[in-house]
Amino acid sequence: MRAIFVLCILCFPLAATAQTAALLTNAAQIHPPAAGYKFPNGTTFEYKGEWRIFDAGVATLRMDAAGGQQRIVGTADATGFVAKLFRVHDVFETFFDARTFCSLQLTKHVEEGSRVREINLRFDNAKKKSILDQKVPSTGETKHVENDTPGCVTDVVSGLFYIGSLKLEPGMSYVFPMNDGGKTVEVRLQVEGRESIKTDAGTFNTIRVKPEGGTGKSSIQIWYTDDAAHTPVRLRSRAFWGTLTMSLKRIDRAPATASGSAH
Repeated sequence: MRAIFVLCILCFPLAATAQTAALLTNAAQIHPPAAGYKFPNGTTFEYKGEWRIFDAGVATLRMDAAGGQQRIVGTADATGFVAKLFRVHDVFETFFDARTFCSLQLTKHVEEGSRVREINLRFDNAKKKSILDQKVPSTGETKHVENDTPGCVTDVVSGLFYIGSLKLEPGMSYVFPMNDGGKTVEVRLQVEGRESIKTDAGTFNTIRVKPEGGTGKSSIQIWYTDDAAHTPVRLRSRAFWGTLTMSLKRIDRAPATASGSAH
């Protein structure tokens, strides 16, 4: 049961193979934010995880403006019974272009079990390359990998907010490229329908979406608030190890400023 908590908070089953990479088509593209779209700058989203009947962990996501870029910091920690089975403490930081939503850089501090990894993933969109550098501090082991990209991709962290920036109506669908340091994969997003759900943060009218990509060995669903903000309220992953659900527990908002605008 390796890192089941992290699998859900990252949302997408992206273990890419040569076959999945070959599925990339011209239809796969990143759409820039619509005029007037507002990023949730200064807002921290806190989630709690449940696996089967157990508390699985906690996660946070926070977005802030960083000049012409957007910065997202995320944390994921296993708790309770799951933490006893497999320790998880991960910290993620990603930057993307505020005008285009193209990912620029993703760093990960990954503690899963006894293994610690430091990962830096850089996107050279002009040269159409993803450049991954990884180090295992305990052994000094390093890895350097470069892969082709279409020139503009999203990553597994900012991808959650990229989906929220899209127009979401039942029956709509999108195709977009995503990269996590390996081969770029084509994510197919289907907007499934509306649903009212209740979490510790309150009761929300939501729009449910289903992204599919990579190996397809797990099934992912995400619920966003059915309003202009499209706040991610719930994430659910179903796989051979069971179902993991991350539900919004709390929202902390900083005072609104002009920096919340996409333009």
